[in-house]
Amino acid sequence: MPRVYDMTHRARRTERTAERIAASAEALLAAHPIGEVTLQAIADGAGVSVQTVLRHMGSRDGCIDAVGHRVAARVEAQRSRSAPGDVDAAIGDLLEHYEAEGRLVLNLLAQERSGEALAQRAAQQGREVHRAWVQRTFAPRLPDRERGTIDALVAATDLYLWKLLRLDLGRSPAQARSVMTRLVRGVLEAPCPES
Repeated sequence: MPRVYDMTHRARRTERTAERIAASAEALLAAHPIGEVTLQAIADGAGVSVQTVLRHMGSRDGCIDAVGHRVAARVEAQRSRSAPGDVDAAIGDLLEHYEAEGRLVLNLLAQERSGEALAQRAAQQGREVHRAWVQRTFAPRLPDRERGTIDALVAATDLYLWKLLRLDLGRSPAQARSVMTRLVRGVLEAPCPES
């Protein structure tokens, strides 16, 4: 009787290998400059050969793109739980995201001016995602959609504010949340500026 090859098992194994490779690349990106994230380092972290990394990801850039997709999916999940207009829940979700992903994103932002195209692209995409999140999240409280108000909310919820409060000043998550909430409510309750 001929042996029946189980493609499901092979597909799962392939998926697990790709996941290990992406996780290795992500761990390296969180701790090192992009230029130091080599195929060999990714392979070593995943416990596979460089050839296996290339077979699954195509290139080093493919590995970094895979990290971008992983992080983007987590960001969307973390930031989309609260209903538009619910300030407290939105800030809670945002700060949970910053606690989980903040150090990785800060490492990439620190390299934005290095000339590394991947860091530049990641930083720009991050800014676009954050601004879109602000507009979607606070839309019910922004009848005028005035650009200055959006800019103020982007600044009041920016990753660098989290960095200042949590990493530089050593504030607790609850204290950081309190400060960010005060800033956001201050923006939302301020009278609209004259055009």
